Amino acid sequence: MTEVVHTPRVFSGIQPSGGLTLGNYLGAIKRFVGMQNQGIETIYCMVDLHAITVWQDPEKLRHATRELCAGYIAAGLDAEKSILFNQSQVAAHAELGWIFSCVARMGWLNRMTQFKDKAGKNREKVSVGLYSYPTLMAADILLYHATHVPVGEDQKQHVELTRDIAAKFNHDYKVDFFPITEPVIEGEATRVMSLRDGSKKMSKSDPSDKSRINMTDDADTIAGKIRKAKTDADALPSEVEGLKGRPEAKNLISIYASLSDTTMANVLSDVGGKQFSEFKPMLADLAVSKLSPIADEMARLMQEPDEIDAILRKGADKARAIADPILAQTKDILGMVR
Repeated sequence: MTEVVHTPRVFSGIQPSGGLTLGNYLGAIKRFVGMQNQGIETIYCMVDLHAITVWQDPEKLRHATRELCAGYIAAGLDAEKSILFNQSQVAAHAELGWIFSCVARMGWLNRMTQFKDKAGKNREKVSVGLYSYPTLMAADILLYHATHVPVGEDQKQHVELTRDIAAKFNHDYKVDFFPITEPVIEGEATRVMSLRDGSKKMSKSDPSDKSRINMTDDADTIAGKIRKAKTDADALPSEVEGLKGRPEAKNLISIYASLSDTTMANVLSDVGGKQFSEFKPMLADLAVSKLSPIADEMARLMQEPDEIDAILRKGADKARAIADPILAQTKDILGMVR
């Protein structure tokens, strides 16, 4: 079997299933922007097929998809440098998803911890899609022969499944067709936690709006949420080791580090010994300076839905130009008559 050298290509996506949070920005979009400028082809998707694994109000889904695209652009993604599109406009995602559901094994999906977390005790009542969506996620990635996927820590298991599917397909058909994709998990805030509970991930589904910073929040709201964020009574340590057992402190320091493009160690060398009453205003000022311009640009873009739709349509055309030949080759390998 001749080894194929795959051209470096980045793919990642976010579900348009509600408002964007600081967690989406620091854990994903900010890194998307960084990778866009590294001379590698970058493809960023609004994965609306994944969003419907739980019921979505159609108008809200349309709004959320456009808002996510606006968030991508406002944060610095350039539709001329990166391919931006929503997943449902490229039918090959669903086709390859079915093929991969025939490659993946039940045991692999049964190990997926995210399904267990999301389904909870109601696993018999959730959609089949919620259970099997990791095979669609594998298709999203491998449809573009993506070599690198920037993801949060909580999605690493799904990228490992993608690697397993690629390896099994290649082995079963004696080809070296799909790349063994590498997850890219880097930066100081790859998993942003709740402002009310440092042991829980920041989530748009949390009942308390004070638990998260929304990317549409205005300056006063951002500052107010940071001032009220849960902390402990101790002063900040001077070294990262001192954050052990202090989840809220670690979360706020990691947010500060990521927003200022530095490390937690560098932040603590500057703020070690300070009380939270001194540190929180520093964090609030930084967050407002970085996030308010994004919120303003998102609001402007959302007044121009036709402009957003045109970007998505053009991006989908570019995506299909890559995806369709790869799907066609996949069908040839499988022995399907075209």
